[in-house]
Amino acid sequence: QVHLVESGGGLVQPGGSLSLSCADSGRTRNSLAMGWFRQAPGMDREFVAAISWRGSTTYYAESAKGRYTIFRDNAKNTVFLQMSSLRPEDTAKYYCTAKSVRTYSDTYYITAESYDYWGQGTQVTVSS
Repeated sequence: QVHLVESGGGLVQPGGSLSLSCADSGRTRNSLAMGWFRQAPGMDREFVAAISWRGSTTYYAESAKGRYTIFRDNAKNTVFLQMSSLRPEDTAKYYCTAKSVRTYSDTYYITAESYDYWGQGTQVTVSS
């Protein structure tokens, strides 16, 4: 069973950087396309970034382009989200998500409904 565990959230000042990671602690052998979503209080969950199983294809929300980078280490079943130039409006709970795909798939997914598994989330707060 896929079990996603996020880490790396915290408090950061505007303009600062933060890196999130998400590991499949279930250590399954599933091939997974993965992504990150976020949800601020009173707001809907929104897409942030996605990456294919192969890691060669990525996609970003407009708000994340140029500031966030998603990448993965399949040997460790881990996906990362490196965030820079953070703004107060980036404050949210960030969720890692995964979808079982065929091995070597180069497809990414950008809708929450596409994904099969979700982590518990990690809080990111951008404030001075």
